[in-house]
Amino acid sequence: MLTISCCKLKVVNLFNIKMRFMKTLVIGASTNPERYSFLAVNKLLGHGHEVVAIGLKNEILSGIEIQKGFPDFKNIDTVTLYLNPQRQKEYYDYIVNLKPRRVIFNPGTENPELFKILEQNKITYEAACTLVLLGTNQY
Repeated sequence: MLTISCCKLKVVNLFNIKMRFMKTLVIGASTNPERYSFLAVNKLLGHGHEVVAIGLKNEILSGIEIQKGFPDFKNIDTVTLYLNPQRQKEYYDYIVNLKPRRVIFNPGTENPELFKILEQNKITYEAACTLVLLGTNQY
């Protein structure tokens, strides 16, 4: 019984280690509590994810610095988009060069042109809602 308990502890610890390394970039972040990107940053943090963010203004959201432009982020696992397709264009190369494992297109951000670019660069994408994925443990 003690061995089983030790094994469970090891699994939990490995899970926690994995969670710390799953860094998410929120593009279109906002400090406006009525924006879904605001909710997403907070929910990601609440689920133990490391979060970095890009927005229109340099601001602080729940201890996370929202940066402007194209910051030199490293080790991005997931990019979650809160920008309409037209505003995404300036980020195409930036997203590809980050080499994320996946890109999430939240409702209203679906973009066939960027889908094609991601496919060509072997980057997985999904049209989904970050908030729903987190709420249903599918993130």
